[in-house]
Amino acid sequence: MRGRNMKKTLFLLLGTSLLLFILTVWLSIGESARYRSGTVTSRVGLVKPELSYTVPSQSNYTTSPVISSFCRDVEDRLLTVSLKKRYSEDYYIQTVNELQNCTWQKRPQEYSKFRLYLSTCCNGLKNFIVSQNNTSLGSNITYEVESKKKILIAEEIYRMFPKSQPFVGAPFKQCAVVGNGGILANSGCGAEIDQSDFVFRCNLPPTWGNISVDVGNKTNLVTVNPSIISRKYRKLNKVKNVFLKNVSNYGYSFLLLPAFSYSSNTAISFEVHRILEKNQAKQKAIFFHPYYLKNLAQFWKGRGVRAYRLSTGLMITSAAIELCEEVKLYGFWPFSKNQEGKPISHHYYDNILPKPGFHAMPKEFYQVLQLHHKGVLRLQIGKCEKR
Repeated sequence: MRGRNMKKTLFLLLGTSLLLFILTVWLSIGESARYRSGTVTSRVGLVKPELSYTVPSQSNYTTSPVISSFCRDVEDRLLTVSLKKRYSEDYYIQTVNELQNCTWQKRPQEYSKFRLYLSTCCNGLKNFIVSQNNTSLGSNITYEVESKKKILIAEEIYRMFPKSQPFVGAPFKQCAVVGNGGILANSGCGAEIDQSDFVFRCNLPPTWGNISVDVGNKTNLVTVNPSIISRKYRKLNKVKNVFLKNVSNYGYSFLLLPAFSYSSNTAISFEVHRILEKNQAKQKAIFFHPYYLKNLAQFWKGRGVRAYRLSTGLMITSAAIELCEEVKLYGFWPFSKNQEGKPISHHYYDNILPKPGFHAMPKEFYQVLQLHHKGVLRLQIGKCEKR
């Protein structure tokens, strides 16, 4: 009888221990899904290198307990959403509207941490632009997309490169990255954009005339898609005066071209460089470094952005985080409706849609939302406040 009681007691102890072990594991899994400042989460592909320091806990929300709780719920959903799923426009718009109720604050620790990840991966301060410092005379450059093709850097090509990265004054204090989304129309953001220390723009957008009230006209760097040049100017050398007149609207700025992304881009990119130099234009042509773009694509792929190619907007935003102390985005809105649900054009100047499947725009936008929410950068949605 005594032996039976001992067996029952032993089984009871083993059962209790097993139950406590299962409960502990379940609680730890439940807690790991929630993001907290001072931790690194690998949810939605946010796998990052270990750091030698821990970011101290810091809350973005200093308002009432009700709003604070609401914003933390939004935070949890933002940081645990699966980017493998497809979400409707309405889902994204609802998320943006919820974020608008949460006061944005810059979080220097989060900014420094993310900037470190980018620097470790891509080092935009040294590798963003092809220069004589990072590319040797007589070397071969492999194209970004057409990875089986190479180009020999002969003397004529080498002389086109600046000696080093051309951004004198970096890191800049306040930078604006201006996308071309239709949401910029009637935003009244022009004056705010023009007050920035450095302004990035994408794909030669119009900035003159009445539209400058919404988009500003200050430009320090503007990307140039060679297909736009080909479409607008056909034989560039024959219409160089028209081209020069148009680019003169961008003032003293850099024209950034993807000369080494596709071999078909090379000749026209070099032609732009020659025309600007020969005519002593205020603008200077510079070229994306293909190795920087390849590393950047891998960086964002590890965070769930899988597409044929990153959008120019995400490329420039990534570079801006390394080149600037504060980054604010305007016109980043890949949807056919504004935050009130009213139809808008794709761009503020036309309604030409991108090729389907070429960019992962919604996934990129969600990454931008996460960075906004963490206080790494600020995303401007809707009208700007008058100053």
